[in-house]
Amino acid sequence: MQIFAMVRYRQNVAALVVNPVGSLLICERATIRGAWQFPQGGVDLGETPEQALFREVREEIGFEPRHYEVIGRRGGYRYLYPHDARGKKLRKHGSHGQEQTYFLCHLKSDAPQVNVNQKPREFRAYRWILPQEFDLDWLPVFKRDIYREVMRDFFKIEL
Repeated sequence: MQIFAMVRYRQNVAALVVNPVGSLLICERATIRGAWQFPQGGVDLGETPEQALFREVREEIGFEPRHYEVIGRRGGYRYLYPHDARGKKLRKHGSHGQEQTYFLCHLKSDAPQVNVNQKPREFRAYRWILPQEFDLDWLPVFKRDIYREVMRDFFKIEL
């Protein structure tokens, strides 16, 4: 008799912030040099994905909802956390992985500068890049397939 454990995914949102000239915002994690990603975070109990997006973007890069327009959304991107050094499956927030909803956000021309000096600080730096300049080597291996899918789905780019 086989017993299957239920895989639990934490709900998460991520922001693809594009400026008026078509560049994409990437942010370098505060704790890992060279690790670049999109602003993202978990959906809290009782929040809608849109509410979580607005909160995470404000908390991580300082933009209020009036600074950008959400023009696209796609969900169902899932990944599992890797095993630790001892071979034990990692769990975070009681989950085995994350299920992400990505939002395509167009930054308005009168928006302020990105502000990564938030508390608590998630990011040390930010850059604007062309979407095709995103480098999968900036990510841990277990997240790369999701970023490939996201870049294909939103920007028609093969990484």
